Amino acid sequence: MTLSGQHPEWLTFDCYGTLIQWDEGLLAAMDRILAGNRRSIDRDAFIAVYDRHEHRLEAERPHRSFQDVSATALALAMKEFFLEVSPGDADLLTSSISRMPPFPEVVETLARLKAAGFKLAIISNTDDAIIAGNVAQLGGWVDRVITAEQAGAYKPTRQIFQYAWQELGVEKQQLVHVCASPHLDLAAARELGFKTVWVDRGTGRKPLADYAPDAIIARLDELPDLLSAAGWME
Repeated sequence: MTLSGQHPEWLTFDCYGTLIQWDEGLLAAMDRILAGNRRSIDRDAFIAVYDRHEHRLEAERPHRSFQDVSATALALAMKEFFLEVSPGDADLLTSSISRMPPFPEVVETLARLKAAGFKLAIISNTDDAIIAGNVAQLGGWVDRVITAEQAGAYKPTRQIFQYAWQELGVEKQQLVHVCASPHLDLAAARELGFKTVWVDRGTGRKPLADYAPDAIIARLDELPDLLSAAGWME
């Protein structure tokens, strides 16, 4: 698959799992939270339960902050596994998210994209205060950071993307969205019709059965070659 059409003014990115090492960081945080537990807990199963609660809470109205969503999802997951919740667990989780580092190739790739003239933005299901620690590790190359807190809505709803496009001052034809999340970002693209590049990092997450992204890469540093093939980057 290749990209084609109008040269995009903006490249927009999902943050966690695309630029930032979400799975690795979340597992490390859960290890710390579960460290005092005497029973053996399947970390992957625990995270799957946490994700289920998180996504359900994000879909509820009125909008809740991600700090509230993550704390509530963690407490519900702990309860489902018959674990006691400690007072500091929620803060440990959100502080761990803020410290999650980028994938090794990300900062250099963002620098190349900026040098080629693209404007770069992040669209993320989080709060401003939480993502600030992650953005600080991205080399200063990101022009805009748009969060669910600002939009008052989470992916995959159209509201957060339409808010982002309004803030960037562009139509959907003027951007390409780069993401690693099929059930959030690709689901929104299926509904709204914007171009996507799916970063398949081998996590086992699969694209939607009724939607194909415009292109697929395994790492972010494959993006410049993809853009060059489209005639958008030398």
